[in-house]
Amino acid sequence: MLRWFTARVLQLEHLADLVAEHGDCLKAHVQSFALGGRTIGDETPALMGVVNLSADSWYRESVCLTTEAAIERGNILDAQGAALVDVGGESSLLDAVRVEAIDQQSILLPVVEGLVGRSVAVSVETYHASVAEACLERGAAVINLTGSGEAPAIYDAVARHEAGVIICFVQGPNVREVRDLQLDADPVPMLLDYFGQQIEQARAAGVGKIFIDPGLGFYYRNLQDSAVRVRHQMNVFLNSFRLRQLGWPVCHALPHAFDFFREEARSAEPFFAVMAALGRTSLFRTHEVARTRAVLETLGVY
Repeated sequence: MLRWFTARVLQLEHLADLVAEHGDCLKAHVQSFALGGRTIGDETPALMGVVNLSADSWYRESVCLTTEAAIERGNILDAQGAALVDVGGESSLLDAVRVEAIDQQSILLPVVEGLVGRSVAVSVETYHASVAEACLERGAAVINLTGSGEAPAIYDAVARHEAGVIICFVQGPNVREVRDLQLDADPVPMLLDYFGQQIEQARAAGVGKIFIDPGLGFYYRNLQDSAVRVRHQMNVFLNSFRLRQLGWPVCHALPHAFDFFREEARSAEPFFAVMAALGRTSLFRTHEVARTRAVLETLGVY
């Protein structure tokens, strides 16, 4: 684990200690696979742009309240280099309005169809099996699964459509019904246990394209203190390479850290992309595709 978790400053020595203790994980083989005409995996990291169809979504630049606006933004993200465009019909904020599955379908399906018709690879964020099934039927390439409550049915649907799934760590049945997050100095054992069980279910259903996402963008009530939240996020980012032992690529939703970045909040995700890259992330979920791509290109990992 990182001694930095209880310190104020991240130093090079802490990274050296982390590699010395867990360096064998860096050599673990991670699957690569084709999605939307691109191969994504160990040596081929990729970007996933975001289109939010809920007015409650915090990141205003990503909010699109009409089908036309959502398709336009998706096309722009694709042109900026996003391998996937992630669309969601309900905000993950704890106090956001709940959107029933049938209403999510009415919002999402025209956008999915419009983007797929323009050869854009689409990911759909949901924890509803009915929403996943409907979107896969319309051509979605990936289900961004934000809950385990209906996971078995969603894995079955993903397998039938030969699609991919992002398995998000959620401490609770779904992202809107979370418990307090268990905060350990070393977060990896808890993540290994959760993902190990979910991967086993997905593989048993026949899913062959899997990402694992530690769920750093989700809102737990015991992570409202900004310093605690950011320190936890950075700790997980830097330890993510240890998840390679599971054999599947890591996806990370890059966070915002508004209390620290304030008027420069749109610079936060590119900053956290550096931490995610050091942790050997394969898929970077970001609202700021162009900015994040520039950072990853500068690091030489994209």
